[in-house]
Amino acid sequence: MALTLHTSSCDSFTRHPVLAGKTTRRVLIGRGAAQPAGSQSAWATVKNFALSFCSAGPFLQQSCSGQLHWTGAQRSAGIMRGLLLGVLGCSLVLMAQGFYSAADDVVELNPSNFNREVLQSDSLWLIEFYAPWCGHCQSLTADWKKTATALKGIVKVGAVDADQHKSLGGQYGVKGFPSIKIFGANKNKPDDYQGGRSSQAIVDGALNTLRTLVKDRMSGRSGGSDNSRQSGGGGSKKNVVELTDDNFDRLVLDSGEVWLVEFFAPWCGHCKSLEPEWAAAASAVKEQTKDKVHLGAVDATVHQGLASRYGVRGFPTIKIFKKGEEPEDYQGGRTRGDIIARALDLFSDNAAPPELLEILNADVLKKTCDDYQLCVIAVLPHILDTGAAGRNSYLEVMMKMAEKYKKKMWGWLWTEAGAQMELEAALGIGGFGYPAMTAINARKMKFALLKGSFSETGIHEFLRDLSVGRGSTATVGGGALPKINSVDAWDGKDGENWREVPWSDCRSRTMEGSLLAPLMNSSRESLPIVQKRPQASTHLLASSSLRTPSCRSPAEGRRMYLGQNSFIKLIRY
Repeated sequence: MALTLHTSSCDSFTRHPVLAGKTTRRVLIGRGAAQPAGSQSAWATVKNFALSFCSAGPFLQQSCSGQLHWTGAQRSAGIMRGLLLGVLGCSLVLMAQGFYSAADDVVELNPSNFNREVLQSDSLWLIEFYAPWCGHCQSLTADWKKTATALKGIVKVGAVDADQHKSLGGQYGVKGFPSIKIFGANKNKPDDYQGGRSSQAIVDGALNTLRTLVKDRMSGRSGGSDNSRQSGGGGSKKNVVELTDDNFDRLVLDSGEVWLVEFFAPWCGHCKSLEPEWAAAASAVKEQTKDKVHLGAVDATVHQGLASRYGVRGFPTIKIFKKGEEPEDYQGGRTRGDIIARALDLFSDNAAPPELLEILNADVLKKTCDDYQLCVIAVLPHILDTGAAGRNSYLEVMMKMAEKYKKKMWGWLWTEAGAQMELEAALGIGGFGYPAMTAINARKMKFALLKGSFSETGIHEFLRDLSVGRGSTATVGGGALPKINSVDAWDGKDGENWREVPWSDCRSRTMEGSLLAPLMNSSRESLPIVQKRPQASTHLLASSSLRTPSCRSPAEGRRMYLGQNSFIKLIRY
């Protein structure tokens, strides 16, 4: 009996130099009368090996679809060699073709380009380590390509043939296929991706990691490649509180604050791996929670009483301590990103919503924007446009958003249209009308403007995009925060009633000469320049709710509010 391979589409065989010219519709591997005694298992192995290349998975079926069956009687060592050469020829061609091509958005990585493309890059990388013969790798191929296309320009997606480049796989502890590694801020210590294998699940996981990386960069910590164990991600041991039998109750139980405590043993390998992650997380959590959530560590081999008290039986063990509650086991991941995320969740669960402050002077703006990663500023319509009820509805929307995003540790501010004209000009506010919103990173003097609706949905979409590094930004005009006027706080009431006085009083108190500045209404609509004195029927309207005098023209049915530097702001009434 001979083994015959029918190759309706197995071009790989016909291209191989050993078989070229010998195959048209089928490849006859051997011929004989019977299968030799004792060779059944060997032939079965070869047959299975052949099938693994010629009928395993959609990709390989396209390249080499075939069938194997017996047709002859006797085989020799030469026939066996022929079969092995045929199968090897197919396998070599398939492996040379690889899973990915230049047309895909997946970057093919190897020992010659890995250092340049990945280790020296500041980008976030998702890298698949695969083997061409692996069925699960073949199944992942389509989703991996979709992932690369979806994340193009956001996250780098690569692939390593770890069967061919075993040194790369060994360097990063690859023991099975496919293995997916995340190369983030510390390129020498990648994280294992543990999520689902669909393109959607992988994209979601990548964006979560990217979100953490963006937080690090916006808070001033290193977000680039980091080759130092001590500085990996900005961590420092000094921010991990050393806890003992003597100080544990005082620092942890009596503090009324949230603690994450690691119980470790110096000889424990997993504890050593966790150490830099724990230190980096401690630094980040201390800064982002304003020292309201703490990370501590207990050497359980020295302070055995504490370990026994909390039922520690393995290392490392992490416990969460909250005021008035029994300690709970930490169940999350062991990377700095996982630890930080859990700590921020604990902080937001126990923290009061951030304050929403009116910009009354330069100190309010400076302190808020300097102390937080971002400060979100709303410019609300003048009180004469909305009344107290309308203004309170806008403030309520802002408070809901501040509550929703309180774990971000952002500052929240508001001002009235026209009260801080230089700030509005520096941030390009007004082109979309009032109310308007902007978010400022004062450390980088960058800002982004809300271009959607001033609603819970519109603001949520705006802030969500900022959280993951999307959305367009611009530089603050002048490269610094502008001059801020000192104003009185809103008293929570509607605008007061007006009293009229003669125009001559208005003219003498509000402007010099007869040329008025351009008039603009509350929608920032340009109006003609007034080049002559208004009608004598115009009167000064004095009100204690206004910071400067205002003129009213009864014929137009409008109020003209004098702003800074003799600019006239037109306000409907």
